[in-house]
Amino acid sequence: MPTALLVIDPQKIYTDEESEMYCTDAAATVDRINSLIDAFSKRNLPIFFCRHVHRADGSDLGRMFDYLGEAAEDFNFKDGSEEVEYDARLTQPLRARHFTKNRYSAFVETPLSTLLDEANVDTLVICGFMTNFCCDSTAREAHDRDYFVDFVVDATGTPGTETLDENEIREVVSDLLGEGYARVVTTAELLHAL
Repeated sequence: MPTALLVIDPQKIYTDEESEMYCTDAAATVDRINSLIDAFSKRNLPIFFCRHVHRADGSDLGRMFDYLGEAAEDFNFKDGSEEVEYDARLTQPLRARHFTKNRYSAFVETPLSTLLDEANVDTLVICGFMTNFCCDSTAREAHDRDYFVDFVVDATGTPGTETLDENEIREVVSDLLGEGYARVVTTAELLHAL
């Protein structure tokens, strides 16, 4: 059964230095993502891209930015904004499939499960942004849906938190996912294993 690559949210909100959610390792992360895309393309393996996008009127937000019970007056990822567009450096093969999501997990209310079934996929390789939100959530749900999961940790990015920087977040997420949700690998290790 084939392995598929899922590229999660490689969007300008994370890669533009002017963004409040800029990831300091963004350029190198996109380079690593591109090396995975190139390898999957050469092997004719399925590639899926998703972007996080919300309706401009906020009608599809749910609890996304209201997890403390306080409604957000303004929010990110608005449809039509520059921040939701793909990073300009991203390689996009013609045969890759694209979809949008409005929750952390790329499975929630998206065609991802159907796309994976149609491609007869049993292993999902995850990369993209953010390490500790959308990538982590998707890896956990993929595992619970009985996919084998390869989490390419250095091909994920995050702006970090108030107490943890990008590399510390990568280490924490790796430790947690590696205990039973996913095989955590580097880009080099994944490319070697293909």
